[in-house]
Amino acid sequence: MPDDSRPSFPLAATLALFAFAWFVLAGPWLFGAVTIPWDGKAHWYPHLSFAARAFHSGESPFWTPNIFSGSPEVADPQSALFSLPLLLLALLRPQPTLLEMDWAIYLMLLAGGSGVILMFRDRGWHWGGALIAAIVFAFGMAAAWRIQHLAQVVSLAWFPIVWWLLGRSLDRRSILWGLAAGLAAGLMLLGRDQVALLACYVLAAYVVTHWLEGPDRAGRFTASLLPLAAAALAAGVVAGGPVLLSALWGAESNRVVIDIEGAGRGSLHPGHLLTLFIGNIYGVSGPLEGHWGPPSPTWGDTGLFLARNMGVLYAGAIPLFLVLATLCKGTAFRPEIRFVTIALIVMLVYALGWYTPALHLFWHLPGVSLFRRPADAVFMVGGLFAILAGYGAHLLLTGKLRTGWIVETGLVFLAAILAIMLIIIKQPPITAWGALLVGIVTLVLSLAVLSNARRFRAELVPLALAGVLIQDLAITNGRNESTALPPATYDVLQPGTANATVAAIRERVVRDGDRRDRVELIGLGYHWQNAAMAQGFEDTLGFNPVRSAAYANLVGAEDIASLPDQRRFPPAFPSYRSPLADILGLRFVVTGVPVEEIDRSLAPGALVPVARTAEAHIYENPRALPRVWIAGTAAATPPDLATAGYPAGLDPRTTVLLEGSLPPSRAGGGTARIGTYANTRVTVETETAEGGVLVLADAWHPWWRAHVNGTETPIRRAYGLVRAVDVPPGKANVTFTFAPLRGALAQLGWR
Repeated sequence: MPDDSRPSFPLAATLALFAFAWFVLAGPWLFGAVTIPWDGKAHWYPHLSFAARAFHSGESPFWTPNIFSGSPEVADPQSALFSLPLLLLALLRPQPTLLEMDWAIYLMLLAGGSGVILMFRDRGWHWGGALIAAIVFAFGMAAAWRIQHLAQVVSLAWFPIVWWLLGRSLDRRSILWGLAAGLAAGLMLLGRDQVALLACYVLAAYVVTHWLEGPDRAGRFTASLLPLAAAALAAGVVAGGPVLLSALWGAESNRVVIDIEGAGRGSLHPGHLLTLFIGNIYGVSGPLEGHWGPPSPTWGDTGLFLARNMGVLYAGAIPLFLVLATLCKGTAFRPEIRFVTIALIVMLVYALGWYTPALHLFWHLPGVSLFRRPADAVFMVGGLFAILAGYGAHLLLTGKLRTGWIVETGLVFLAAILAIMLIIIKQPPITAWGALLVGIVTLVLSLAVLSNARRFRAELVPLALAGVLIQDLAITNGRNESTALPPATYDVLQPGTANATVAAIRERVVRDGDRRDRVELIGLGYHWQNAAMAQGFEDTLGFNPVRSAAYANLVGAEDIASLPDQRRFPPAFPSYRSPLADILGLRFVVTGVPVEEIDRSLAPGALVPVARTAEAHIYENPRALPRVWIAGTAAATPPDLATAGYPAGLDPRTTVLLEGSLPPSRAGGGTARIGTYANTRVTVETETAEGGVLVLADAWHPWWRAHVNGTETPIRRAYGLVRAVDVPPGKANVTFTFAPLRGALAQLGWR
């Protein structure tokens, strides 16, 4: 059993030193000089804003009407509802700022690094090694270069905390520590991302390794059952519901199937391994045109679909030398660290995806085929690399790592030669030589510090190593175009923005008893895609890799809508002059270029220009229908709707297309008026002579329920994607409510 009371491990001082390093390296974000960019703000910040607005206005955040004509936030892995730091921020602040969001994410990395330190203490390893490991964990590899992928960063941060608690539960045979481990694991699993999945596999393998250690395997297995049962129970209570909802939503979404070739396009290229030695060799930190690594035009065709920052593996020169030393000397396979080393190798192979045959083996593991990017394993590679580097520092600081650094220097020299050859062959921008020079100088200086470590006073060596590492990471892994942009970039998303386009939309959108205007934001830039969530508009598009398959097929909603050519017009929505545009109540189309450059089939005058700002053209669709209306006639939805489009001559004001059995035709006419409209509850008052079909032009979803005059009534799918219910003659009160738990149980057959 580890001795957690060792006087040689100054826990408080180590945590304080790590906090200082954290404050230095995260300072540009914490002081607001820059903000976490790209997905961190364009995607996640609007979800956070929506959740905060819902909480503080007394509404439910489980459904959002702001993107894709309505979407289930409660089941969306991309929402902010089940990420603990973002959830707490939304509960505490009615209008969270960009800066507050950055603090929440970096505080999670501080917590994760502290978990690494606690692991080192429990294992009796040197505090200096713990400090190095924590710094690398929080600011190395993907934790630095992919900081904008907030959910995965949060999952990574939970990983060492869960591991520490799990280790304590097994070593102490403690149910209470098992419950704590399960609680943390549940919070990690709430991320519902590939990093959380891989972390679970690593932790499961750790449990198996624990059983196999020592002579009394049966005893260790038996003693672990109660702590593990407690952990499983706690994790299930915390994460079971959200994971189930996401699984059911996934079955209805565009992500039902990801084939192995599609996933392989998200593989880490072997050429990326060079960034372990020279972090910015491929020009990732600068302008996009300066990037020449895989995949890029300069490198040549790879078949990969991978953002440039996803392949950077740099974690610092000192950690690199320490890991190389443990591998070269064989100490990386000592019993106390062997599991970490093997797990690191497995995760690296996983990240390489289709570049190794192992992808076909990994593909059969439960959950793997749900994700499209093996390179996400770089998060786990970074975490495990940090622990191994810290262990190497532990050996160095305790005099157990005897090396003249000759072999390690030789390997680094070979990497430098390879980098020079690649620059000569690929002929990248001249800045590549500058990055190479910075990398070589950093390697040489770091090697000099390591080689002369014995000449320092023993208590100063960890500080010297940490100081050099902090400077190294600040230079190579510090703020850059991929990880930090000016906060003003995202002004359009912030509450109280003075943006002229937002003001122009806001003053034109009408929301009254029957009309709730929708907008479409297209081609305005990356930061605009989810602006509707942040500003309270209701958009036909949005920015989310997971969305309704039926909606995506009929409307043409893609993952992203930042560029004009990312608007797809399928047969059911062939143009902005189409029945579906009118059915959805698409009143205003807001574009970054003249609309004719997006919808090339649009007839002149079909949309009316109503405003022009510095960044946008705003057009009105005068034919847009109200949000609710009564149709007297019903017809069957064509089975080929997605491929052939809507029937010619369809007038949705009088004829509704329904799936299943059809109600009798009734005289047209009647009124429908919205009484209340909230995120998860809509009330409508209708009055008809003979009854009819009430259409509510919000996205259909199986978890919505309807009551007509207090009696539950089935919600029909109308026009292939919106809601409809039968209403009786005379006056009727119709209430639509979003009931995800009941709806999920019904989907499972547990009515």
